[in-house]
Amino acid sequence: MSFGDSWENDGEAGGVQAGADKSGQGVVTAFGQSMKTLRVRAGLEREEFGRRIGYSASTVASFEQGRRIPSPRTIEQADEVLGAGGLLTLWKEQVERAQYPVRFQGMAKLEKEAIELLAYDALVVKGLLQTEEYMRALLAMRRPPLDEETIEQRVAARLLRQAIFDRHPSPLLSFVMDEAVLRHRYGGTGVLRGQLEHLLLIGQKRNVEIQVMPTECEDNAGVNGSFTVVTRKDGKKFLYAEAQGMSALQTDPEQVTLAGARYGIIRSQALSPRESSQFIEKLLGEL
Repeated sequence: MSFGDSWENDGEAGGVQAGADKSGQGVVTAFGQSMKTLRVRAGLEREEFGRRIGYSASTVASFEQGRRIPSPRTIEQADEVLGAGGLLTLWKEQVERAQYPVRFQGMAKLEKEAIELLAYDALVVKGLLQTEEYMRALLAMRRPPLDEETIEQRVAARLLRQAIFDRHPSPLLSFVMDEAVLRHRYGGTGVLRGQLEHLLLIGQKRNVEIQVMPTECEDNAGVNGSFTVVTRKDGKKFLYAEAQGMSALQTDPEQVTLAGARYGIIRSQALSPRESSQFIEKLLGEL
């Protein structure tokens, strides 16, 4: 079983999925209209309401017009300030899901339920590991270009996913990436330096292992490209892979098992976590 479900490449939806994207936008628009109705009913101008929830009047307007997606925390604050009695928080799950392109919504949900995540990446640093500056650099390179509000929404959504590192109980997280990923100066030297420093910091977490596949390695079981294997709390495993804006979330036991075995081989071929940390420090010294 597979589902189109891309995010790292932020692929454009087409065909049936375009309709699903419109449905997501409809949810955001309907939420915004509800928030505006409650704000007006409460007798609050946008400036005052924005001050109470920590945003400018223009951002409140973006929320109300469905041009910007509020975070779950913002929805909770708005519900409290407007005395909505839970009418706005009822939208929270649907609005949160709408933050992601339709093709990634299934994977985003799995990340929140994962007890183990194994990821091999050959093109860019995994979204879960990206700094905000690195995210913006990647999104700015999209062709056709993304508008500023879309970039802001996607950065905010990607940052929210990183809550996985502080969740309790802690999931087991393993990342292997090609050396080339760590050498690409997307956004410039300063952006790359910040990204490498961030990897060293995240790699110190007890539930996280980060490994590097050096270019001089003569064997690499990951030659077919990037992929992620996720294990859910109930033990069910999923395989996620993407390329050129197309992706698939597989549940076929045979394919998932083979991917897990392939990841084990990749991990054994790569540098150990300790060696990888030293390698990243070496790359930093070269910048």
